[in-house]
Amino acid sequence: MNIRYLLHNAYGVGGTIRTVFNQANALCGTHDVEIASVYRSAAEPALPLDPRVRLVCLTELRDNGSRWTDTPGSNTRFSRKTRYFRNPLPHGRDFRYKLFDPFVDLRVIRYLRAQRDGVVITTRPALNLLSAWFGSRRVVRIGQDHMNLAAYSVRLRREIVRAYHRLDAVTVLTRADLASYREALGDRVRLVHLPNGIPPRPPVPHQERAPILAAAGRLARQKGFDLLIEAFASVHAAHPRWQLHIFGEGKARRKLTAMIDERDLGGVVRLRGLSRDLEAEFAKASIFVLSSRKEGLPMVLLEAMGSGLPVVSFDCPTGPADVVADGVNGLLVPAEDVAGLAAGMSRLITDCGDRERMGKAARATAAEYEMPVIAARWEELLADLVPASR
Repeated sequence: MNIRYLLHNAYGVGGTIRTVFNQANALCGTHDVEIASVYRSAAEPALPLDPRVRLVCLTELRDNGSRWTDTPGSNTRFSRKTRYFRNPLPHGRDFRYKLFDPFVDLRVIRYLRAQRDGVVITTRPALNLLSAWFGSRRVVRIGQDHMNLAAYSVRLRREIVRAYHRLDAVTVLTRADLASYREALGDRVRLVHLPNGIPPRPPVPHQERAPILAAAGRLARQKGFDLLIEAFASVHAAHPRWQLHIFGEGKARRKLTAMIDERDLGGVVRLRGLSRDLEAEFAKASIFVLSSRKEGLPMVLLEAMGSGLPVVSFDCPTGPADVVADGVNGLLVPAEDVAGLAAGMSRLITDCGDRERMGKAARATAAEYEMPVIAARWEELLADLVPASR
C-alpha cells in the first residue's frame, strides 16, 4: 500500500515531526511510505528516518517564505510579497498559514491531486482542510490532529466542522479530544482515537541518577516554561542541590533567560538547547516536569516515562491525564497552578521511594505506547479503510 504523509516541515524536531517519523519508520517494512514536507529549514532532517522512507520537499522554502538556502535574514524570493494579503482559503485560519502565498498553496494542492491510490495522511488543520477540499477522491484521506480541538480559534473550528466530513477518517490523540470531535462532528466522519507512539525502549540500566529535573519542548508560551521557572525558584530555595535542565529552542529564550537572571538562578536553571539524544539526557535525570498550558499528547512525556522518569505535570488540556495516573506513575497538578507544581516537584525530590516506585510504573505505562503496539492499530485502521472506501 502507498502511504503518503504531508508535514508542515519535516526538518525540525517537534513532537508532530517525531511521531510521524516514528509511524513512517514502523510502517515502511510492509508499505511504500513517503513523507512530503511543505517547507524546508535544513539540508537534512534532524531526526532519524529509515532509508526506505522517501522524503520529498514541495517548495524548498522556509515557512517565512524565503529559500532555505538564503543567508539568514535575507530573502531573494519576490513572490513572498503576496503574503501581505489575507489568505482567502479556509486553511488560512490555521496560524501557520495566516499569510497568503499562492505558490505554496498551489504546490500542496498539486501534490494532493496527483495521488492515484493508497492513503494520504495530513498532519495539522491547514493541511487537513486542503486535503478535505482539494484532495483526490481516488485515495483514502486521513486527517491527524496533533493538538486538540478546543485549542483552535473559533473561526478555525468552524472551518473544521464544515470540511472534515469530506475526509475518510480523522485521528485524535486523546479520549477527551475524541469526545470533543464527536460533539462537533457527530457521525459525519469516522473518528478514531490513535495516540502517539514511541520507539521501543531497551530495559533501563540501573545507574545513579543526578539531582536534575528535566523538561523539554519548544521555547514558546504554550510550553509554560515561564511557569516552571517561577515554580522552581521556591523549590531551589529548599533544595539547593537540585538543578532544572530545559531542552529546546524557540523565540522565548531571551525572556526565559531574563527570568533566570532575575531570580538569581544562573547555573541552576539551564537552557540546554536542542539535544539529538534526549534519551541519554533523561537517563541522567531523576524527574520529568511538564508545564504546558495546552497539549495534544506530548511525545516528550512518553519518551521521558519510557526512560523510567516519574512525572510532575500540569493537568492541561489535553494529554497528560490520558497517561499520568496521579500518585501511580507521576503527579498531576491543576493546570497553571504554580504553587502546586512546586509542591509536586518538592514531594518527589524529598521522597526517593516515591521516585523509584513511580519511575518503574512510568516505564510500564510507556510500553503501552511503543510503536509495535501503535503500528498494529494503524494497520488495523488502514486495512479497514482501504477496501471499504475504494
